[in-house]
Amino acid sequence: MSATVTPIAAGAERLGRALAQPAARLGLAIVFLFLFLCAFAPLVAPHDPYAQDLMSALSPPSLAHLLGTDQYGRDVASRVLYGARYALLAIVIGDGLALAVGTTMGLAAGYLGGAADAVLMRIVDVLLAFPYLLLALIIVAALGPSLLHSMIAIGIVYTPQYARLVRGQVLSVRQTDFVRAARALGASRARIVLRHVAPNSLSPVIIMATLQAGAVVVETAGLSFLGLGAQPPSPDWGALLADGQNFFLTAWWIATFPGLAIFLVVLGFNLLGDALRREFDPRAR
Repeated sequence: MSATVTPIAAGAERLGRALAQPAARLGLAIVFLFLFLCAFAPLVAPHDPYAQDLMSALSPPSLAHLLGTDQYGRDVASRVLYGARYALLAIVIGDGLALAVGTTMGLAAGYLGGAADAVLMRIVDVLLAFPYLLLALIIVAALGPSLLHSMIAIGIVYTPQYARLVRGQVLSVRQTDFVRAARALGASRARIVLRHVAPNSLSPVIIMATLQAGAVVVETAGLSFLGLGAQPPSPDWGALLADGQNFFLTAWWIATFPGLAIFLVVLGFNLLGDALRREFDPRAR
């Protein structure tokens, strides 16, 4: 019993040490600010993000509009704040889909082995053969341009990485003494996987999920920038960048502030994920 608990307890101790690092604290602060703005955007936003005021179109930052207005007179600050919700949704759906499907595939391939391992890993190899952005473009083009379809595409694109990582972890954990003891006591495969193998294989998966969160935001924004993600008048950050590219020389604030928002969110998740990686990865330590 203690052999089963020990790896999890050790992981919790390492997590505490990782979060005590200054870089991790800064990343965690940025992530919490991001989540706060997502939750309270209607209270924090100074204006309706969809309300047009053509008389105020392309107004520079001022007290009335802290981050200026776009070509339709919509408040950029309000649209950036509401755009944080779309970024969070992309992380939850895109990264969550990749995490769920990839982890399931990795657990099945690593523990069952044999034909299941061969079939699942060949599927992973096929997906990895395509460049990430090209595969996402193909999937969105097949499903049709929309924010949901772009999130699904991103989830499919990142699934193989989780599958290969989890498979490698499972192949290592399944040879440990506590798994052999559970098997000798007659525990079913499902119980061994869910009670012993999976909990002791998830530390690197959590690290990857944190690091990939920023990448998902960038990829989703990129698809929206190309017109394959969120459609107008959505305040998605990628769509805001697309709106501002034609006015960058005359109204730099339209594209600059959504770009800064993407940068800060990616920085926050990367700082947090890198701190976790340094603590949990023996090679990094």
